[in-house]
Amino acid sequence: MTDARFEDGDEAPLRLIAQDPEDVPVLAALLQDAVLPITEMRFDRKARRFLMLVNRFRWEDRAGAEAAKRPYERVRSLLVIDDVLHLRSHGIDRTDRDTILSLLTLEFAPGPDGTGTLTLTLAGDGALAIQVEAVNLRLEDVTRPYVAPSRKVPDHG
Repeated sequence: MTDARFEDGDEAPLRLIAQDPEDVPVLAALLQDAVLPITEMRFDRKARRFLMLVNRFRWEDRAGAEAAKRPYERVRSLLVIDDVLHLRSHGIDRTDRDTILSLLTLEFAPGPDGTGTLTLTLAGDGALAIQVEAVNLRLEDVTRPYVAPSRKVPDHG
């Protein structure tokens, strides 16, 4: 098996898994600047699964878009986190159904025996802390790419 390259992303939908702490930064890089309505998050306590349907910027296509002088793209993607033990949120008003969240980063802090905490840091000082039994994430594109509404690369400057 060889490492994935950005060029491999071209037009094929991404379907990636993370089952090791070293895999998490790869998903974090692809999810940086993803946006989602607060209504597109679900925690199924019984199944121990957390899901987010996000609109992610296609970082893997940025160079291709620039080289071809075509618009930047976004794609709807599903992030699935399995083996969830506990979920905490901070700085998020879950009652405001009109809230749009922007994901800045995803990090994993290991705990004992393979457990740990996934922290999803959101713009505006919001965060989700997801305690997991093991690293078990999946990121899958579920639509075709579309032109990014801003037509720009996300910028935090």
